[in-house]
Amino acid sequence: MARKRRPGQVRDAIIDVLQGSAAGATPAEIEEKVGELIGKTPASSIRSYLRLNTPKVFVRQRRGHYVLREPSIAPYVRARDLRPAKRWRHGHATLFLADCIEWMRSAEPGSIHAVVTDPPYGLQEYSPEQQEKLRNGKGGVWRIPPSFDGAQRSPLPRFTVLTPRDIQALDAFFLVWGRALARVLVPGANVVVASNPLLSFVVSGALSRAGLERRGEIVRLVMTMRGGDRPKAAHEEFPGISVMPRSMWEPWLLFRKPIEGRVQDNLRKWGTGGFRRPSADKPFGDVIASAPTHKAERSLAPHPSLKPQAFLRQVVRGVLPLGTGVVLDPFAGSGSTLAAAETVGYESIGIEKDLHYFEMACHSIPELLKHKQGPSYSFNL
Repeated sequence: MARKRRPGQVRDAIIDVLQGSAAGATPAEIEEKVGELIGKTPASSIRSYLRLNTPKVFVRQRRGHYVLREPSIAPYVRARDLRPAKRWRHGHATLFLADCIEWMRSAEPGSIHAVVTDPPYGLQEYSPEQQEKLRNGKGGVWRIPPSFDGAQRSPLPRFTVLTPRDIQALDAFFLVWGRALARVLVPGANVVVASNPLLSFVVSGALSRAGLERRGEIVRLVMTMRGGDRPKAAHEEFPGISVMPRSMWEPWLLFRKPIEGRVQDNLRKWGTGGFRRPSADKPFGDVIASAPTHKAERSLAPHPSLKPQAFLRQVVRGVLPLGTGVVLDPFAGSGSTLAAAETVGYESIGIEKDLHYFEMACHSIPELLKHKQGPSYSFNL
């Protein structure tokens, strides 16, 4: 007797197969891989689904060869309210009020030597609709956690509410973003992108397909308030259960634009291709102990995703191996990356499309520069 399939299982399997193949696949190849995922499936079902959903979901590139159509990313790359564009400078930092993809498409090719950025992990949480809900204190994809030990906790986006279509849009966005980014990078430029354990695989796959070279991850070792909860509305029935592990780390994906020749050749020509050591006898490491952002910093830059200067200054310093070049943050937020770059003496560029956060950054960057750091900020300048 044939096993009963859940609704949409064949569809999801076809999409999974094509998401894993940037070059696409023939119906015969799709049938074979779908069979590996969910068991033997009639060829007629697969071919019928492909035919009925082309060109809405699939693109037929040539006879019998299909790829996924990239979802529209227009909601995330348009900033119609940002006219005229604004520009702000402080020291060696320049901040633009603009859409980062449009900015990178028009910027000078080969003008950026490194990227350190903390993008919207799931895109949805920084859409105008969700930001309005957050600022009005009415959740949306953001949840306001209860107070902990008498302290009010910061809002957190709920990535478990993302639908398969949301995740497909996330993949499409970072594919387009990665291609636009690669255009402005010099060979060997480091790209460090903050992510979330639930979604980092999506972002990583998209950036790899965009032509960037994956070089691992930097682990920000930090205790957060994500996960660890007992089953909702059943915490007394299952007191010994955590639905998800309590998050104790944060992945920062590490990519590099492919180098020209050997590393030493690339260093001589472009000044990129490796990481700057914290000291002569200590290599740059991929685990950095951190702490949640202190309320004193949050008061200076009240952005919901603010990362501490003690952590950012170590990462930013490390991404330019010879200590020279331009660091880009395409999702500048409150300007914390630019403040870190200014502290270590680097030239930096930030792009922020939200007027509220742009204006926050103009105020926050000079204030963050004055903020004194704790003992975790220990490398030698």
